[in-house]
Amino acid sequence: SPTDPGPFRERYSLPEGTLIGYTGRHGYEKNLSEFVRAADGIDATVVIGGDGPAREDLESLADSLDVDARFLGFLPREELPAFYAALDAFVFPSPVETQGLVALEANACGTPVVAVDAGALSDTIEDGVTGYHYEHGDVTECRDAIGRVLDERESLSASCLSRREELSV
Repeated sequence: SPTDPGPFRERYSLPEGTLIGYTGRHGYEKNLSEFVRAADGIDATVVIGGDGPAREDLESLADSLDVDARFLGFLPREELPAFYAALDAFVFPSPVETQGLVALEANACGTPVVAVDAGALSDTIEDGVTGYHYEHGDVTECRDAIGRVLDERESLSASCLSRREELSV
C-alpha cells in the first residue's frame, strides 16, 4: 500500500522533482537499456533499485547519455512501498516476464506503469487505467508512454488505487 516517500527520498538523497524508476534484477534479458535510452531527454531522475550482471553497462550507458540516474542497489522488501510511492512512473521494459509482480506492486502503491507490450505485462497493465504500453524495441514509443504517464499521473494514480482490492491476493 502507499506510504510516505519522504524518508525514502531523504535516505537515498533523491532530488526534488520527477522520479521514474525500476526495481528488480539487472539482467540483460530485462531490457533495461531501453528504459535508460528512453529517459534521455525527459526532465526526470531515473532511480533504479536492484542489481545484476547488466548494472555496470547500464551505469555506463546513463553516463554516456548524461541521464541523471541513481542506482540504489538491492532494496530491502520493507522499503519497496516507499520506493514505488516515490516514483511518478514505474518503467518495466522486460519482454520476458511471466507474472510481472513489481508492476502490480507499483500500481498498489498508486504508481502507474509504463510497460512493454509483451509477456505478462500485456495483461497486467491496462492502457489509460494503470499505465501505458509501448512496443518492444521502440525507444521513442517508450519515451512517449513515459510522457503520457507523467502527464496523466494524478488520474492514473487514483485509478491504480481504486483497483487495489480486485488485484489483491
